[in-house]
Amino acid sequence: MVEDVVNPAGEHSGQFGALGLHLADPRVEASVLGVLDRVEAHLRASVASADPLVTEAARHLLQAGGKRFRPLLVALGAQFGDPEAAQVVPAAVVMELTHLATLYHDDVMDEAAVRRGAPSANSRWTNSVAILVGDYLFARAADIAADLGPEAVRLQARTFARLVHGQIAETVGPRDTDPVAHYLHVIAEKTGSLIATSARFGGMFGGASPEHIEALAGYGEIIGVAFQLSDDLLDIASESVESGKTPGTDLREGVPTLPVLYALAADDSDAASVRLREILATGPLVDDALHAEALTLLRESPALKRARETVRSYAEDARARLAPLPEGPARRALESLCDYIADRTS
Repeated sequence: MVEDVVNPAGEHSGQFGALGLHLADPRVEASVLGVLDRVEAHLRASVASADPLVTEAARHLLQAGGKRFRPLLVALGAQFGDPEAAQVVPAAVVMELTHLATLYHDDVMDEAAVRRGAPSANSRWTNSVAILVGDYLFARAADIAADLGPEAVRLQARTFARLVHGQIAETVGPRDTDPVAHYLHVIAEKTGSLIATSARFGGMFGGASPEHIEALAGYGEIIGVAFQLSDDLLDIASESVESGKTPGTDLREGVPTLPVLYALAADDSDAASVRLREILATGPLVDDALHAEALTLLRESPALKRARETVRSYAEDARARLAPLPEGPARRALESLCDYIADRTS
């Protein structure tokens, strides 16, 4: 799932750069910043509980920071209607609380020790507490969604159902499905679904037209998948920690990302490709020498080139989904995300 880089709340101009988003219009930038500031305050209030332990644990990841990508898309989607509409901020809070809840659950399933540069909730308080806090955040999101009306509740519930289906699909594996198709399906369910609903909520609660709302939702789904795929590539291609983690982490943990799946499915007979398939077939690469060899081979492989082309195709598809939206600074900002994704893995 697309993860947020560490970024303390309130430092929004820096997070735009981290996302590759360009807000050239000062009025749009001020509007988006205003929404994000109000979202941050609303989030802090929303996770409070009568139980001090629940409050502390629920604020744990919130205080660790993040790009707030989903609230950002709500704020941008609202630009195609009235961005100051009263329901825009609560809608963004619903999306971010839902996202945060999934992170608590993900860390339990992944047995993660760290999240956003801090000890994960499960490592600090136990798995049981982390699961229950995730449940609490889902409940808070549903409570706020109820104030937005039955359609908001329905959409949030259906999005949650897609998230669960995606997690189950990832857990059980491809079974009789093509591994690449399965992987793309998992990303669409686990990541694309929530980002699509975020963009949809922005349009809905900003009062955009039905045609524009559907365009925003289609864009959100595809840009979410594109971001996750580009993170896959950065884990291999980047020499730095640009992806938010040490390069090659997925390889070391045996996570089958798109370049790895392409490499395993390839029938190239050259020595480098054959050797790469041999190494990848062994599973998690905990041996430092094998890990380094696989990383080098992947960086020079046709599989990585093919994965880059796939990312670029998703970015261009996302751009095409914006065609029904009126020209202007908000649309150009959304297009800048497409440019960023296409360029960051070139």
